[in-house]
Amino acid sequence: MEDRLKKVEDLQAFVRKTGLAELDEHAVTVNISEIIASFDPHTARSREDILEDLREALADIPGIVTSVEQPLAHLISHMLSGVKAQVGIKLYGDNLDILRAKAKEIKQAIANVEGVTDLQVEPQIDIPQLRIEINGEKLKTFGLTREDINEFVETSMNGVVVSEVLLGERTFDLLVRLDEPFREDLEAVKRLSINLPNGGTAMLESVADIYVDVGPNTINRENVRRRIIIQCNTAGRGLVDVVHDIQARVKPIEKSLPTGYFVSFEGQFESQQSASRVIAILFALSLLGVFLVLYTMFRSTNLAVQVMIALPMAFIGSVAALYLTDQTLTVAAMVGFISLCGIASRNGILLINHYLHLVQHEGETWSRAMIVRAGQERLAPVLMTALTSGIGLVPLAMASGEPGKEILYPVATVIIGGLISSTALEFLVRPALFWKFGMRAAQRVVEESKQDIVLEE
Repeated sequence: MEDRLKKVEDLQAFVRKTGLAELDEHAVTVNISEIIASFDPHTARSREDILEDLREALADIPGIVTSVEQPLAHLISHMLSGVKAQVGIKLYGDNLDILRAKAKEIKQAIANVEGVTDLQVEPQIDIPQLRIEINGEKLKTFGLTREDINEFVETSMNGVVVSEVLLGERTFDLLVRLDEPFREDLEAVKRLSINLPNGGTAMLESVADIYVDVGPNTINRENVRRRIIIQCNTAGRGLVDVVHDIQARVKPIEKSLPTGYFVSFEGQFESQQSASRVIAILFALSLLGVFLVLYTMFRSTNLAVQVMIALPMAFIGSVAALYLTDQTLTVAAMVGFISLCGIASRNGILLINHYLHLVQHEGETWSRAMIVRAGQERLAPVLMTALTSGIGLVPLAMASGEPGKEILYPVATVIIGGLISSTALEFLVRPALFWKFGMRAAQRVVEESKQDIVLEE
């Protein structure tokens, strides 16, 4: 693998970590290696092109399965569901042979789904095993118990710590067990002698059936059920679209599963669905809160809605920015939408509040001239607030594909796109809407304000 990676163009450096460190963030076994690579920052090729070269370089190496992902996304995937990929299909059941057969069937069904990459089934193979099956009837003949046989086999094969050896300041366990040639030789194991309770000895094969068979190299369980994982990443398409296609392909297989077997979709997709529901509820509550604050400020439903018209105007630019940068709607983008609501609403408050100020305190009338003057006087403050918010996000918006920017990049893209459209439409659409639909409501607010002043006097 390392020899092939050295030949990949624009791969600057890489380091390999095999197994589990003392304080590792992953719980992995020693047969798993993680390679962290860095790209040439001055390359003219895109990140996706380099990743595709990596996948091609490692695709035909026998005996391995690979998954290519950014470090932060990799950590998030593993943290969410224990699957080191964006999409994890967990198949639960009792029989390992059925699990493997159905997992292979699912892999073949989704292999040609557009956008699926790094598709793999959790490695599980049959390996040679030495089986020692105790014969209960023969045990009675020799006066032995199962505990006697289990203790004897455990000591012979795995070993038992009987003491400690001190070497300077270091302490080592003293382990007693059979030497490796005797543990690996089937005939030698059969001839092992067991001391009988009443004296004498008997060979191990006299009380147990000893033979070589095959068995699974690992059995993974979750929620007290055996399970096997089919996992994949996505490229070139949105995660939600890819998972919907995968679910459509898996559904017929899921219906054919025996009783007690079921499929669960987990990973970033599951987390995104859950987070989307929570964000949607919070977004609705936020809009309600914004409306109540605006109504309290203007004492007019019409003017409160006039301010909130800025939100769809901002969303136009945000959606356009996502489309132009070839992104999809993610949780990070939703967070950007929510942040954008406050900025867009603030600009609307500045402009409508100035309409009222000019009429109340500077002798203006409800005319087009007043609306034009308000727009001219509020142009600088609105542009200043929009620019300060947008310029600070430009470095993040230009960090497409950089490690560690997977979450901040969509947020910056959404906010900058929304700022551009909301600021532009603030002086093109809002004046017309106010002139057409908000004038009477504004007049009523000003008159009620004057009446309040008179009553106070």
